[in-house]
Amino acid sequence: MSRILIVEDEERIAGFVGKGLRAAGYAVEIVGTGEEATALVQRTGFDLVILDVGLPGIDGFAVLETLRGSGDHVPVIMLTARGSLEDTVRGLEDGADDYVVKPFRFDELLARVRVRLRDASTSTDTLALSFLGISVDVRTRRATVDGREVDLSAREFALAEEFLRHPDQVLSREQLLNRVWGYDFDPGSNVVDVYVRYLRAKLGEGRIQTVRGMGYRLVG
Repeated sequence: MSRILIVEDEERIAGFVGKGLRAAGYAVEIVGTGEEATALVQRTGFDLVILDVGLPGIDGFAVLETLRGSGDHVPVIMLTARGSLEDTVRGLEDGADDYVVKPFRFDELLARVRVRLRDASTSTDTLALSFLGISVDVRTRRATVDGREVDLSAREFALAEEFLRHPDQVLSREQLLNRVWGYDFDPGSNVVDVYVRYLRAKLGEGRIQTVRGMGYRLVG
């Protein structure tokens, strides 16, 4: 049974999400502050963390930074009332695996939870991926280009991993949204294009080809 930590100071929301996840078959613990969350995650292993941004004391961004800084790669879904692109990009750049904006439907959150748990359980199926000078190690989260290590954010790494699992294949924006962000629909943002641009800057401009009207392809 997967263990999920909910970090949410609004008791009504925490109770609602916790009840739904337990009904779906997950073991759930709930805390209301960032300090409690940091201590509990470091002391006890979880399979996934649902993390509110607007916490009393240290906020969700600080909690996420602490987790990633300590080398903890537990999947994190940010849960927040902040819906601006800047906040979303910040959360993803800091290492969040997904971002859900309040108000939300529980079915949507549950779908995101299942995607992240599935990804975490299957990401070690192939521990090392490489294609024409680009290599990623899924276990250590390290990436190299022509033997030179490059620093990728969590989202950039997930996007690079997806391209390397399907080299020389055209991946549509919809496919990337689903596989990397967990969206089953187009949220109306250009987040895929933004992160492809970030990744090109680190892997090399000619590595990811735009296929007009279709998507992107990792090429030699």
